[in-house]
Amino acid sequence: MGWKKTVYVLMLILVAIASAIGGGLVGGLAVYFAEQNNQTNVVEKDTPVISQPTTSNSQALQVSNTDIETAITSAVERVGSAVVTVRTIIPGQLSFFGQTPDQEASGSGVIISSDGYVLTNNHVIEGSDQISVILADGSELPAQVVSTDLFADLAVLKANGNLPTVAVLGNSDLLKPGQTVIAIGSPLGDFKNTVTVGVISATGRSLDTGNGYRMENMIQTDAAINQGNSGGPLVNLAGEVVGINTLIIRGQDYGSAIAEGLGFAVPANTARIIGEQIIKTGYFARPYLGVQTQTITPPIAHRYNLPVEWGAYVVDVVGNSPAGKGGIRPKDIITRIGDIELGESTSFVNALFNYQPDETITIEMVRDGQKVSLTITLGETVAQP
Repeated sequence: MGWKKTVYVLMLILVAIASAIGGGLVGGLAVYFAEQNNQTNVVEKDTPVISQPTTSNSQALQVSNTDIETAITSAVERVGSAVVTVRTIIPGQLSFFGQTPDQEASGSGVIISSDGYVLTNNHVIEGSDQISVILADGSELPAQVVSTDLFADLAVLKANGNLPTVAVLGNSDLLKPGQTVIAIGSPLGDFKNTVTVGVISATGRSLDTGNGYRMENMIQTDAAINQGNSGGPLVNLAGEVVGINTLIIRGQDYGSAIAEGLGFAVPANTARIIGEQIIKTGYFARPYLGVQTQTITPPIAHRYNLPVEWGAYVVDVVGNSPAGKGGIRPKDIITRIGDIELGESTSFVNALFNYQPDETITIEMVRDGQKVSLTITLGETVAQP
């Protein structure tokens, strides 16, 4: 074999070896990259990726600036600034141990006139010689009593100074049980312009005062009323005053029962009539008969063998009074005033108050066992029947 042929064979062998080495290298690289690719896919598939929350987001509080307006808040805003705290000073009394110190008391009231007139309860200012009203903004103004009506437990004050607003008196005849109402006042004297919410529990309630007459046509509510709320307004959702909060019953007069949510208010229509007349004339006139009486009930009638179970026993007659002029005498028993018969639910005073001063009525009585009828023209008084 010649040298050319030998060189040619050697070149073929070198090409084959190079090809083998190159193919192996390429195949190895292909396998290597394939394995790396598979490993990457496995990591992406099987290993979850956890994103760490930032510190600022995990500690942030959710804050809302939503301004919630309701019928109750709107009503309170309309009348709230017309509600006042009534502060009184009751002078000390001379006792066996000397002069007792003056006492401070408080109640509530509501501004009913831009001229400074404030409506409250008679028992809030009764017996006091110094009165002031504290406005919703905390300012205090001196005030005086214009006049009162004992039987409706109402009083009108005149405050001296600039008053912020005037409350609107609504029509209390439209009230229905279940209607939402709001009581505003200063319970215990310290918690000024406190707002409580309830419903009208009933209307037309009659309450015995223990003083020979009943408070008629009262509004009953379960809105929380406490000492110091007396004289404050009972308000409907329109922001109108529909009653003057007057008293609460805890159940002491009903055996061992303890009651809650028994509050009572004088109807706004009653308060309007009395308030307007006091502002106009300086007093509220009630019909005047001029007798002192003792209520007759079945137990009393049985004990003293009286001829009737219900009535008013005449203890005394005021001289030159309508009763004296009309012929009523001590020991007479009044059984009917006008068209109203005295009974368990109608006292002498309440029957009399159904009529007006200067009105002429018929009064029926029992005298010495005989029925007697007299025609009498009623007089006028501020407080006494």
